Formats: sequence, C-alpha cells, structure tokens
Amino acid sequence: MKFSWTVTKNDPQSLKKFLNTKGISHRMYKRTKTNGGSFLIGDQPVDGTVSLHVGDRVVVKLPAEVSDPNVAVSHGPIRILYEDDNWLVVDKQAGLTVVPGPANRDDTLVNRVKGHLMSERAENLVPHIITRLDRFTSGIVLIAKHQLANSLANELLAAKHLHKKYQAVVAGVGLPDHDLIDKPIAKDPEGYGQIISPEGKSAQTEYWVNRALADRTLVDVVLHTGRTHQIRVHFASIGHPLLGDELYHGPMNFGINRQALHATELSFEDPFSNRGLSFKSQLPQDISAVLD
Repeated sequence: MKFSWTVTKNDPQSLKKFLNTKGISHRMYKRTKTNGGSFLIGDQPVDGTVSLHVGDRVVVKLPAEVSDPNVAVSHGPIRILYEDDNWLVVDKQAGLTVVPGPANRDDTLVNRVKGHLMSERAENLVPHIITRLDRFTSGIVLIAKHQLANSLANELLAAKHLHKKYQAVVAGVGLPDHDLIDKPIAKDPEGYGQIISPEGKSAQTEYWVNRALADRTLVDVVLHTGRTHQIRVHFASIGHPLLGDELYHGPMNFGINRQALHATELSFEDPFSNRGLSFKSQLPQDISAVLD
C-alpha cells in the first residue's frame, strides 16, 4: 500500500521523526525496509536520516502483509457494518471466538475475516483486531486491515480517543442513576475468571441506568480501562451480576444462557480521512427478550 503526506513547517525535519508522527514507529520503519517497502521524497528513494523541507512530498510504500499459513481460512458469515481500505467494522454474534486458540483454530472471527479478505483479493491478508470481545459477548468489533491502521488505532486507544459503549442487563434493581465502579482486578489464582483484589490492576467502569424492571436493570456502560472481563466482574462485585453470566454467578433463569452484554457503539476520528466515524448496533434478540 502507498501513503503520502506533504511536509509543513510544524512537522519534524528528519524523516524518521516525521514518520513517527504519522504512526510509523522505528520498528515498523525497519520492518518496512527489510520486507521490501520503500520511502521516497517525490520519486527519489531515501533513508531515515534525510532532512525534510517544507513542501516535500513524503511517500511510503508498505509491503503487503501476506497470508499466514498457520491461520486457517473460514468462509463463515460476518455482518459488516462498514468497510474501506483501512478499516473493517463488524457486528459479532455471541458464541463466535474472536482470535484462534487451542479450543478453536479454524472458525473464529479472524479466520472469517481472512476468508472475506481473500474473497476480495485484498493485498493485505492479516486482520488486526483492535477491539476484542469475549466469545459470548456480542456487538461491534473494529479491525485494522493493514499495519499502519493497526498502529494508528493503538495510538487512538492509548490516548482514549477511541470511544466504545456497551449495554448490559444486570440482576436486581436499586442502582444509582449514574456511578463509577473503581475496583482493582486481578486474575483468579484458583479459577478461570477474574477477581477484585488490592493486588490487581486499576479498573474503572462508568455506568448509567437506562431502564429498570422489577428484578433486572439495563445499564449503559463506558470503560475507562480495558481489563479482562471488566464489566462482568465489576457488576458482580457490587451484587448485580449480568444475567446469564454463570462464571460470575449471574442468574440463569431468565432464558439467556450467555452474559447479557453487547458492544453497542463505537466512534473515532479516522486518522486517514480526518472525519468522524460512528457506528451503532442494536441489542440482539436474546438480550431484547429478557427486557420484554
């Protein structure tokens, strides 16, 4: 893929520093050079030590990310909300694992996206998952279609400029209309899940009550940190586990057999086009049913 920028008076004057402001790290620079990519000013190949001048046109040709033979191809369905040269936004169904692992190496979201990219005859065949979800959590997943998009998306995440919202149905009522759960989370040394522990990592979950029923509550949730199972363990810790969440002792008698959690919104400013992108996903039928 080819990308180009024009140097302004506010940009760094060395090529490597300039490229760093565009999302190309020192490691990516070396990888690009090693794998057959190139850097040019105008039409002239240059290296990272060259000095830039206002008005120079910097061109980067990134090498194609070829298919990893260890990642199987699946042509299972994916629901695409948006796609361009840089991004793929999908609405993941509950039960679909996101990345291959020991329990499933052949038909995860990554395998299906790889199949989709191959059917499009895409140049880059390595999906980069930006917003990972648990297997039984449904909703919006952002995927970068090449290494520069992956780098820029991770910068957005680090700067908290990639905004995600979730909805969950939790057991019980009586929650404050708006609150912040601020409790450290650690891996359970005796089990699969996570626990609240003073030895854990800092974790903050902000929520708003959307709708209260007789014995359950729909909440809108924003994460300020990204710990494993954060929403699930935080609500369980305050006595309101998610419906269907057997791992964290959520009630299993509401007709839903997975955690009632859905990634409903995603928004960010696209660093390639400098325009805002925003996506929404409606609650799936199994979660909607427990609210009827």
